[in-house]
Amino acid sequence: MVRAPKSVEVKLNLRVLEIAGTWEPNDAERRAAWELYVELVTRVSVVPLREDEGLLREALSSLYSLFNTTREVLRKYGPDVAEPKKSDQYNFGYLAVAMLNYGLRPLLASWHPTLQDWENCRPADVSRRDHEHAWPNAGDLRTALRNTRTILTAYADLLATACGVPNLLAAVPER
Repeated sequence: MVRAPKSVEVKLNLRVLEIAGTWEPNDAERRAAWELYVELVTRVSVVPLREDEGLLREALSSLYSLFNTTREVLRKYGPDVAEPKKSDQYNFGYLAVAMLNYGLRPLLASWHPTLQDWENCRPADVSRRDHEHAWPNAGDLRTALRNTRTILTAYADLLATACGVPNLLAAVPER
């Protein structure tokens, strides 16, 4: 990853926390960043979910799976991705855990049980899709997903920059 910059400016607004400073990723952090980047840009996390497509449950499940994926990446690369840096610098470990705890957890903690309550009321003769579309809170959850996508897109941009690659989201056409 020769073309990757030595230092990356970090500026992330997580609604409850703003992270600003620099990140000088080592080789392990760049490899970990690439793995997490690929996960982010290939999921509903940063790819828009149109009103007429997909299930909200599937979107939440996809986002939830990022917890396990991130944990696996952190375990795989170990302490090398979390080594302490200067006071105004961040490391991959901190950024990854902040993404989970402040970018994803609020959405999932709020909406997972709310949607599950609605799903538990589905009549046997109504499809999951039709039942979900009839949910009065579906629009609010889609708004929350869009807001979270903004945060995760900023993370994806940061990870792409750290890896020295162009943003692959350009491969996803706007609809």
